[in-house]
Order: sequence, then C-alpha cells, then structure tokens
Amino acid sequence: MGFLISSHSRHSQDSQIQCEEMWRPWTLLFFLFLFLFFWSTLSLLPPFLGFDPLFSKLTAHSSNQLPDFPCKPPYQNSFPFCDTSLPTPTRAHSLVSLLTLREKISLLSNNASGIPRLGIPPYEWWSESLHGIAPNGPGVSFNGTIPSATSFPQIIVQAASFNRSLWSSVASAIAVEARAMFNVGQAGLTFWAPNINIFRDPRWGRGQETPGEDPMLTSAFAIEYVRALQGGSWERSEEIRNGSGVQRVMSENGESRDKLMVSACCKHYTAYDLESWHNFARYNFNAVVSQQDLEDTYQPPFRSCIQQGKASCLMCSYNAVNGVPACASEELLRIARKDWGFQGYITSDCDAVATVYEYQNYTKCPEDAVADVLKAGVDINCGTYMVRKTESAVKQGKVKEKEIDRALFNLFSVQLRLGLFDGDPRRGQFGNLGPLDVCTPEHKTLALEAARQGIVLLKNDKKFLPLNKNVAETLAVIGPMASTSKLGGTYTGTPCSSKTLYEELKQYVTKISYAPGCIDVSCLSEVAFDDAIRTAKEADYVVIFAGIDTTQEAEDLDRASLLLPGKQASLVSSVATASKCPVILVLTGGGPLDVSFAEANPQIASILWVGYPGEAGGKALAEIIFGEANPGGRLPMTWYPESFTRVPMTDMRMRADPTRDYPGRTYRFYTGSRIYGFGHGLSYSTLSYKFLSAPSKIGLSRTLKDGSVKGILKQEGKQVYSVDYYIPVDEMQNCISLRFSVQVSVVNSGKLDGSHVVMLFSRGPEGLEGSPEIQLIGFDRLHTVPYRSAETSFLVNPCEQLSVADEYGKRILPLGNHILSLGDIDHIVSIEID
Repeated sequence: MGFLISSHSRHSQDSQIQCEEMWRPWTLLFFLFLFLFFWSTLSLLPPFLGFDPLFSKLTAHSSNQLPDFPCKPPYQNSFPFCDTSLPTPTRAHSLVSLLTLREKISLLSNNASGIPRLGIPPYEWWSESLHGIAPNGPGVSFNGTIPSATSFPQIIVQAASFNRSLWSSVASAIAVEARAMFNVGQAGLTFWAPNINIFRDPRWGRGQETPGEDPMLTSAFAIEYVRALQGGSWERSEEIRNGSGVQRVMSENGESRDKLMVSACCKHYTAYDLESWHNFARYNFNAVVSQQDLEDTYQPPFRSCIQQGKASCLMCSYNAVNGVPACASEELLRIARKDWGFQGYITSDCDAVATVYEYQNYTKCPEDAVADVLKAGVDINCGTYMVRKTESAVKQGKVKEKEIDRALFNLFSVQLRLGLFDGDPRRGQFGNLGPLDVCTPEHKTLALEAARQGIVLLKNDKKFLPLNKNVAETLAVIGPMASTSKLGGTYTGTPCSSKTLYEELKQYVTKISYAPGCIDVSCLSEVAFDDAIRTAKEADYVVIFAGIDTTQEAEDLDRASLLLPGKQASLVSSVATASKCPVILVLTGGGPLDVSFAEANPQIASILWVGYPGEAGGKALAEIIFGEANPGGRLPMTWYPESFTRVPMTDMRMRADPTRDYPGRTYRFYTGSRIYGFGHGLSYSTLSYKFLSAPSKIGLSRTLKDGSVKGILKQEGKQVYSVDYYIPVDEMQNCISLRFSVQVSVVNSGKLDGSHVVMLFSRGPEGLEGSPEIQLIGFDRLHTVPYRSAETSFLVNPCEQLSVADEYGKRILPLGNHILSLGDIDHIVSIEID
C-alpha cells in the first residue's frame, strides 16, 4: 500500500509541473498521453488489501448506481473465465489461478473486494429476501428508482396456508423483483433465505421466520421456495411489459438447469433455535442433540433443501452442535457436501467465524478459528474476520492456499451460474426487468391471496362469524395493533402500499370507532381502559386486537412468557364483559400464545390468528370477518400453555421423558395439554372426509435382503413379553416399488365455497419406543364448492413416510399396523412379510 501511495504522490507532483505549460497545445497532448498511459498501466497492478486504485469499494447499496460487471468488451472479455462456451468449473478454476494470495484473501468476506487488473468489481454477497426484498443485508437499498417491494406475509403465516403452489408463486415474484432491483443497482443476486430451522420452542423469537415445527412441512416449503427463487427449471419465454414481470415455462425433464435467476441460501445449519435464555445466547450455546433427533427432526429440511431444492448456498449457524461450532464442524459440512451432494457455497452466519474463538472459546487463537472453518468447508465469512486473520494463518502454516482455492472455486461457480461473468447482465436473460416489474398489480394481488390463505380461524362459537356487513352498522375497534401498518414481522422491507387493520375495516361499516386501550403492545398501564370500554359499549360489534409484535419477539429476542404482554388479557376480558354482544378477538405475532382465558370465555365468540400478514393483511382480515373470504389456514405449530415455560429452552430433546417430568416437544412427541394443536384451523363451511382408495396390506418379501428382519425385545426383569419387529431401511433393495396411492374426497356441506387444507397423518404400531405419537405424511389445499366433493391423492413411500429413526439415527420401518388418519376417520395399512 505504501508503494502505491508514494507513487501516486510523485505522479501528482509531476502533473503539477506539467500543468504550468499545459496551455501549449503540444504539452497538453503530451500530458494527455502520459495520463492515459499511466492509467492503463496502473490497472494492471495487483491491488493491495483495502486499496483499489481504480474501483470504488462502494456496493450497490451505498452507491445506488447501475451495477458494474466483469468481462467488459473489448479488452476485459479476453480472459478464459469470460468464455461462455467453457464449462462453469473450467471457468472458475481459470479465474482462481489468476489471483495472488492477497487477492484471494480479499474475497473471503461478504463485501468482497474488486480485482481491477482483471476487471472484476467489488461484490456484496449479503442480500435478504425472506418474504420479500428487505434491507437487512447491505446488498439491498430502497434509496433509488425502486423505493419499495412487495411485502408478503411472514413465513409462519405462509406456512399456515399449507399450499405448495402458493409458496412457489410468492418466491417466483420475489425473484422477479430481486432481478429488477439488481438491474438498477439496488440489490445483489445472492439472497440469504429461507430460514428452515425447526420451530422447536414456542418462545423462540425467530420462529416467525420459519415454516413451523414439522420437518415434513418445513422440507416441503424449503423445496418450493428455493426452486422458485433460483428460477428452478423454468426458462424465460417472453417479456411481458405490462407490469406482470416474466412468464416462465417448466422444462420437460423437470431438472434444475445450471443457470440461476438468483441464488437462495438454506439457513441456519443446524439445530439453531435459541437467541437468549438465562446465561445462554446463540453465540455461545452448545446444542446437545441425539443422532435420533438429528435424523428425524433437525436435518430433514436441510437435506430436502439441498437434494430436492438444489440450493446454491448453505449458511452454518452460530451455535455449536455436540461440542463443535457448526461452522467448524467437518462432520456436519461433510454430510451436506458428500452425503447430500451439495453444490454451492457455504457462508457463515454474520461474524460466526469470530464466535468460534471469541464466544465458543473453541480455539486458542483467531488463526486457529479461521483454519478450522476453512478445513471444515466454509467458503465465505459474513464479516471481516477471515480477511483480517487468514494471511497470518497462512504464514503460520495453519491454512493451506489450496483450501482458499477451494472456497473461491465454490464462490465463483455460483457467480458464474448467475451470469455475472457473461458480460452486461442487463443484456442477458433477465436484463429487461426493472422498476415496472416491482410492486406490480399481480404481485400485490398475490400478497393479498397469501394473507387470505394464511389467516387461521381458531374459535367460532355458534358460527358467530362471518358478520353481515349489511347489518353491522357500528363497529368498535380496540387494541394498539389495530393502528399500525407494521405487520410484516422481521426481515421486512418497504412495502408497496400498506394500510392499518383499522383502515381496512372502515371500508365495511357505516360507522366505526377506535380506542387503543393500551399505549403500546407492552400494555403496562390501564389508564386507557375506560375509553376502550366506553367505545365498545356504544357499538353493535367489537373487534379486539391483541398479541405480540417485533418488540416482543425478534432476532436476538426470545420471549420469557407465552401469555399476552402486560395487561392485554385484562383489556380483552374487560371489553368483552362490557360489550352488547360477544366480541371478535384478533391475535397478531408469530409465536404461540396462551389465550386459554379467551378460549373459555363465552363472551369472546370468535378468535382469529393473523400472525404477521404483510402489506395486504388488513384487507384479507376484513374480507374474512365480513364473509368475502372463507378462512382455511391451519396452525403450523403447537400452542402450548404457559406452564411449558418451565421447560429449559436449552433442552434439545424432542421425545418426552416422564421419569424426568419432560413433556417432549412439537405435536409429534409432546405429551402435555395444548391451547391449540398443530393443524388446528376452522372454516365457515362444514367439511367431511372419505378414503376413496388405499391398500390394506403392503408385502415386503420382494424388497428384502436375507436376514434383514430385526426385533426389539421388550421385557420386565428377565421375562420377555413382546417383540417389535422392523426392517432397517438401508437394507431394503427397492423402496420405490413399495409406494402406494391414497385417494381421498372432501365434501363441503356448507353454504360457502373456499379452499380447504387436507392433512394426512400416520401413527405407527403401538409400543415402538421413541416413535412419534403421530406425524404428518401428506397435505394438499383444495377448492371446495357447497354441497359438492373435491378429490385429491397422496403418494406414500413407506421407507420415507412410515419409517422412524432409531436411537442411532438410522431409519427403520416397523412391521405391523400403520394407521392413516384423515380428519376424524382412520384407515389401517398393515406392513407384513409375505
């Protein structure tokens, strides 16, 4: 750096002397020649860390200019890595081979330095798109020609729709807006979403970002989101310049192509679901997890995200798993790369490399932390720790250059797949996307539909809802959440347009009044109760808004209680008592709430959960309250009583342990009481189910190897009283041949049509220790018409959906009767040896 600065200083002195004679024409021409010669020569010099003489280190976020790009003609495109006819690995290896060690190290950060002599500008890897483009990462900015982006419901609300096609449509819309923002320099192309950790504990502040507590549901969401965000197996077929974005077509083979529209990232790998509890924080927490729980709960979403979603990024988490920080775990990252076939780049969570040394105290020095994560397989550090510590780690012999080369190969491979080295990206496949493709009418309508499908009706005594808007002349709205437009939850950007819940309800009644009752969501005072009660007494109908927001639950903020904050419950009960007729309670927030007082109160006729419904949530709620939409959402997580908070957040076990008064976790293993169960959700329609076809017996003989039937002896003392038989799944020769179809029908006996979620569960043979009480094996969302039936089918693979994990983390298929449950009816499938 000193050499370059001093050279630049001498150049300035020479220029000053020449300026005294620059009025002479020949001197001016000579000076111009020297300037151009110097400029071109300087561009060939290797940059030193932190100093790029020709390229500003401004990212798209800070500069808000059209994105710079490598491989510019006519000179920069002569490098081999710019040759689009070559395979991606060849181009990536070529690029790595041209770099000096210092240049390589400067690229190991989310804010990667430019390489001016190769024409490579800086790149910001960190952009966010959890449920819409958001500025949480420095790669995204709304200070430009695109001031906002569509804000879809938070993920926990989207999951409540149990609708794969909806999830795919939302992610596709986000991808279009991401590319459009990239094209005007307001976003990158590498987005760190989705969050697919299991919502294990109801107090977790980031549970709202996840698809819930069920590994099958979470896996399905991950697959749909990643495929659609990355462009999946779609190709651009035509431009639609009327504001609807781009039309895409499924390829014949259904396989993901090499090229990416944008890059998605499965996070946070793995067993991460604690922010701060007592003396434990996500930065220093060691998650002690059994192989059994890893196999059947924590790992399935990540396996599906990689194997079926084809994610191009994996983020390792802050916490340690069984004593080893996740980002330094060779075992965990080997599973992803070798066992699951992950092809992409691995990033640390932000500053998670630093925490290996500074919080986990896993290494003796910073250089060891860098060495450990690189050896484990991490490719890039969100933060500057690797940029600052890797060179000394190399000098000390703790890091080999080939480990850095591997990391850069993975990084460049993803950038090449994104088209960043194919010339001007605005001339490429998605180059015409721009401001007209963001906040389109179609995307706004999709946000509304997502909110409609995700809202859950929890209680509806005597069919109190829907209200008749022709009869409801006066309406009182109570509660502080009614007057806020901040309904997105965490990782929310600037919405296209947003109205409060109160403003949307105003469209349906001739007279409406509002009283907050509480100053804010914390509700620490009753000073405004009297006004709320008086307002409620004067109205025909009352809607009370209660619940939580991001001041109560968020990243780095877990809850201590499942009760409504402060004096909210007292407000709800007081208003319900004073009202002329039963009231409607609307609950906000992403985490479960103990509202048993409201469930038991006959004066609270209906309860709705809206979660964080996004920019169109108010309109969706109003439509449901007044019958223009029929609620069909189902809870993707168990709602526990307040007594559950006695369970330590740090206990990672899923299965109950009665000997230690441990009730287990999630609907699959929890043995305690519930406020509302997983999958709970009511409709305005009356619905009934029927199994149309399903086998009664599955024979295994043709799929088994010799001696593959095993048994578990169950005994009291020395007396054996039963044997549970099973087959290790890895000893099955042909699982695919065992697949069977279950066809079902749903009859709508009500007067309203609407979509309805069909959920198929299974229960294994009784007595097999450690098996789930019940587990989801299939779901679908159907549109139902009054007095008609709708049909759907589920393809069941016994090796996957009817198997369980044993204590060693191996999948086993129990022999005997497996009960398939559909609503309140059952069907038995017996798995036997022929």
